[in-house]
Amino acid sequence: MADDHTEDEHEDGYSGPATLTVDGRAVPVRVLLDARHEPLDGRLHWFGRLTLDDEAPEPDLVRAMTSTTSRIELSSAGGRSEARLGDVDPWGRYRVTGVGALPYALDEPVLDDA
Repeated sequence: MADDHTEDEHEDGYSGPATLTVDGRAVPVRVLLDARHEPLDGRLHWFGRLTLDDEAPEPDLVRAMTSTTSRIELSSAGGRSEARLGDVDPWGRYRVTGVGALPYALDEPVLDDA
């Protein structure tokens, strides 16, 4: 079966380039994101992993990324949202989460009943 997805598609989520802004400093990243509606709080929760394009980031950037006082935002061509960074997995990808507006665009749903 042929794969009709482009590089920046990931089922209902997003996979591709993005910008992580840490205390006003823009950092190019690659992300794999998804989202779900949480019925308990009625809000949209998005989550995923990001990889820094720079394989050897400056130590002060890493400190700022993992600080609880840093202002962090994730954006792509389709959206922008405040974010939180978490653990780093064995492949060097940071856990990224947010609530509310998505940092990527969603396709309009198909409402055809035919």
